[in-house]
Amino acid sequence: MLNAVRAEYHDVEPLRNIHRREMNCQIVHDSIHVRQGWTIEYVLTDGRTNCGYGSIAVGGPWKDKPTFYEFYILPEHRSRVFDLFETFLAASEPRFFEVQMNDVMSTVMALTYGRNIGTESIVFQDKEKSALPANGGILRRVTSEQEIQTAMEQRQGGGEWLLELNGAVAVKGGILFHYNQPYGDIYMEVAEPFRRRGLGSFLVQELKRECYELGAVPCARCNSTNVASRRTLQRAGFVPVAHILNGSITAL
Repeated sequence: MLNAVRAEYHDVEPLRNIHRREMNCQIVHDSIHVRQGWTIEYVLTDGRTNCGYGSIAVGGPWKDKPTFYEFYILPEHRSRVFDLFETFLAASEPRFFEVQMNDVMSTVMALTYGRNIGTESIVFQDKEKSALPANGGILRRVTSEQEIQTAMEQRQGGGEWLLELNGAVAVKGGILFHYNQPYGDIYMEVAEPFRRRGLGSFLVQELKRECYELGAVPCARCNSTNVASRRTLQRAGFVPVAHILNGSITAL
């Protein structure tokens, strides 16, 4: 008999570790599992045998809107994956979903049972080395090396850098480490007077280099409608690999 049993994170962590290895990429929602009160975890069983797990986000941006965001079944139980997912849905009763397309099983479930499907953002990975010029910009790190190392160890926070041009701050950016190891998420913002000069792409390029020197793997995200950010990331060698899909879940 199939069951979805409410559990603590330490109950699903061994299964999540297998899932992480199978995905082998940045997992955007990785850190919310360990944030107190943000998630509800379920272990999926067939009798006494653990088959997999499912996760519902209920805190932070998902407060008052229970959202399915992760679902994983071990290979030997995947012939019953739809039955297991329906068992999970019946127990957890999510109203929405938000899944990363690299997570194939979660995506299949979302596309099968979801409605009103859209995209929240695009996930990028580093694929090419660029050699963009600074165009007069001077890079300056704001965060201390010790603070950055602490952020990497705690998987929380990160480091910030500035690109200055003629004494003014042209671009702000940084690397965040609240994702699964070894990934660091790069972000940047170009001040309006300095846009369309290639400065944003140069900063992203340099943050990629800093990320590798820290022993991390650079990645990035942007809104799917933000054409300027998409082009900035691509000029610096990032390529799109997935969307974060969202929508509602059909009641069983």
